Amino acid sequence: MPPGTRGAFAGLPDMTRIGTRTARFAVAAALAAFGMTTASAELATGTKAPAFTTRAALAGKEFGFALSAALAKGPVVLYFYPKAFTSGCTLEANAFAEAMPAFKAFGASVIGMSGDDIATLKRFSREECRDAFPVGVASPQVIAAYDVAMGTSGLTTRTSYVIARDGRIVAVHSNADYRGHVEKTLAAVRALKR
Repeated sequence: MPPGTRGAFAGLPDMTRIGTRTARFAVAAALAAFGMTTASAELATGTKAPAFTTRAALAGKEFGFALSAALAKGPVVLYFYPKAFTSGCTLEANAFAEAMPAFKAFGASVIGMSGDDIATLKRFSREECRDAFPVGVASPQVIAAYDVAMGTSGLTTRTSYVIARDGRIVAVHSNADYRGHVEKTLAAVRALKR
């Protein structure tokens, strides 16, 4: 709002915010039409991570995953990726698999989440996660709770959360480029041990 005009509009809604939201929506819609997205409005650090349970797969075997049970053992790296067996998601899974000894050395566990079905995730857990960490089904409720929806596609944004044992989010990295997610989450896990 231009300087000196606020008094004239006191008590009225801030239309610049509404205009900005509309503009953001228009840009996001245009990008989505071309298969691209804008940055998401992921949860902030310090926020309590939403509790959830889901079906997951490790080494090709299905099991029930509960965030609360994983946190009882140590910090959790919860990373969302758009779709199993796509190039970026495959490379990201490979990178997390290679880094699992380092995460385990700091007492952390890792789980990848996508909107894929459990049959796909069972294969992905073996072939691309290399039996090193589980991947779980991100239901629409989990996607909404973690604010990682990629529009209305059913896909998730590429967003990584580091959750401390007390359930608080201590680090967030949201970037469509898979590179950097492992490095940044490992640094956050390492910082928890200090």
